Amino acid sequence: MLLAVDVGNTQTHLGLWRGAELAHTWRIATRPLRTSDDLAVQLDGLLALHDLDTREVSALVVSSTVPVLAAEWTLVGESALEVDTLLIGPGVRSGLPILMDNPREVGPDRIVNAVAALARAGGPCIVVDFGTSTNFDAVSAAGEYVGGVLAPGVAISMEALFDRAARLSRVEFVAPPTVIGRNTVHALQSGVVYGFAGQVDGIVRRMAAELGGNPRVLATGGLAGLIVPHAETVDEHVPDLTLEGLRLVYERQAG
Repeated sequence: MLLAVDVGNTQTHLGLWRGAELAHTWRIATRPLRTSDDLAVQLDGLLALHDLDTREVSALVVSSTVPVLAAEWTLVGESALEVDTLLIGPGVRSGLPILMDNPREVGPDRIVNAVAALARAGGPCIVVDFGTSTNFDAVSAAGEYVGGVLAPGVAISMEALFDRAARLSRVEFVAPPTVIGRNTVHALQSGVVYGFAGQVDGIVRRMAAELGGNPRVLATGGLAGLIVPHAETVDEHVPDLTLEGLRLVYERQAG
């Protein structure tokens, strides 16, 4: 089975593929100081939850926005698992032309998201990824990655607010009963949910106008489930879109 690992700045998303079937997924906290030995032990524990062990992993594909962990996960594949290991980066065949001024600037997670979105929805399409930052990525009707938008993410924006406003306390990230909050907690929750939903709709509409062709909009990422139900422009919530893209890119290396 193929193990796909997407290392984000806040969370690491793992998925175990049996052919084209995503058999199991996990989300764990990203800790940059972890060594390959630490990661191998944690992986062994995750697999054991489903009565699996590392011998059932036949290959590893990794996307990482944290360079030190990219190296450590590569060591997990090559030394601990002793399997074919692919690290997404420059030179990896994605099948997606990247029309950026400097293609090397584009994060690997953004590339695999675009690959998966194009395979699922066709072009043109837009991906909204709710992570540490909120990433908007655009794919043309011709299947080309044409660029995107980077905005502060939900959690990091609210952390900045709580740190700077002495009278505001942290709140649970859930939708409030009404848009107009009748207490501070609900007012903050409304700002989170409807503020970010409005940001998504505003940016997506502007991107769609530039792309043309009525692009399909897919959302993914850890906090997508909070915002997507209140956004008017998102067509589909695909929680495992990045893992899909990792599998597709891995499979294209043999082509």
